[in-house]
Amino acid sequence: MVERRSPTIRRRRLGAELRRRREAAGVTIEGVAERLECSASKISRIETGHTTATPRDVRDMLDIYGVRGDECEELVQIAREARQKGWWHPYSTVLTGAYVGLEQAANSVRAYEQQVVPGLLQSEEYAKAMIRAARPDITTDEVERRVRVRLNRQSLLTQDDPIDLWVVLDEAVVSRPVGGDAVMRAQLERLVEAAELPNVTLQILPFEAGGHAGMDGTFAILDFPEPSDPAVVYAENATGGLFLEKSEELRKYVFIFDHIRAAALRPEESVALIAKLTEEPLWKWRQRGSGWT
Repeated sequence: MVERRSPTIRRRRLGAELRRRREAAGVTIEGVAERLECSASKISRIETGHTTATPRDVRDMLDIYGVRGDECEELVQIAREARQKGWWHPYSTVLTGAYVGLEQAANSVRAYEQQVVPGLLQSEEYAKAMIRAARPDITTDEVERRVRVRLNRQSLLTQDDPIDLWVVLDEAVVSRPVGGDAVMRAQLERLVEAAELPNVTLQILPFEAGGHAGMDGTFAILDFPEPSDPAVVYAENATGGLFLEKSEELRKYVFIFDHIRAAALRPEESVALIAKLTEEPLWKWRQRGSGWT
């Protein structure tokens, strides 16, 4: 497998390596901060991958830990790579760059969506309609920039080393005509086409499943090819999202996803349902009915 060179994953990996060497040297975060004349929060954010460390920072930290020679130079090189800009950097004002960077390096994504089609599977017109509806406060230019990012991200599914994508969609996702009838029918057709890819698994969680393990909200689990890069959960919300990396949090979300997919229709049943909805959409059927009382 050819590693996708994501500065986000390198920053995360560098932080983990620096933390491991600090702990091996028996030095506290406060001790490092005092030696480097900086705040303890800076050292903590470097170790968690939330702040980019300069090569000079890394050399100074490793000197405190007694790490020199080739081992030091290898980590300094990772620090240089972590400071490079990903393709998504020009769009940083309209997206969660950390998520896109992690997605770029992942080898698999398992996701549950309650309301909308995931960005990796959205058609251009659906993406525009969804963003406009969800963010009525942003400009047309911002909408276009967000759409461009989503379409660029979709190359992860078809490149030479594609990611494995397993998505469970609540039936509400395919029942609500985002963008109107024509846009939504085209989006459903896009889902059927995507499900034909060998690296994409798509399931529908039907309404008749009743209460289920995923009712607390939408999330994605990202796994990485290197054992040194632990999985991460991203729980999205209106202001960005939350990254969860603790082992107990990861176990909980893997448990939830396994229960959701077990409650969902089988992949072949799900694709057949989506294909049927392109011809007989639920929103059309409800319009023909007697209405709500």
